[in-house]
Amino acid sequence: MQIMNATEEDKDELLALYHAMIGGPCEWSETYPDENTIAFDLKNEDLFVMKNDAGEIIATISIDHDDAVESLTCWHEDQAPSGELSRLCVRKDTQGQGIAKQMMNYAGDVLKNRGMKGIHILVREGHVVALSTYAKIGFRTVGECDLFDKHFICMEKKF
Repeated sequence: MQIMNATEEDKDELLALYHAMIGGPCEWSETYPDENTIAFDLKNEDLFVMKNDAGEIIATISIDHDDAVESLTCWHEDQAPSGELSRLCVRKDTQGQGIAKQMMNYAGDVLKNRGMKGIHILVREGHVVALSTYAKIGFRTVGECDLFDKHFICMEKKF
């Protein structure tokens, strides 16, 4: 398995992976994440995929740039500047194998190489698996917020 930048050729497979998560704890829908989300992430070189030996995408993660998230008052100032990770998605048949941790570490390394001092992530309040996974890899809960008509737990990790 290999982690790399996503490409234009990955768009359809990424959208299918996102749509396969509809109805799950992240509460994604037909309209988010969508083609525009993928195009934005690709344009900014902020979208990463893990492919298996057959070349199939089994996981993805994005670095996000959202002023509403960045302006939350729960983030620790000693970690500024920090980057936001978003849209972590692991194909259902490959979950439970440490892939989420690998994706988070990879994207974290990208942020570190870009000069960031830490990572922010918003997690849906009821997404117990994600909250547990992030805590195990060093993220700590620093607050809660309501954004995009949803309630989130705010987590961060310092490099």
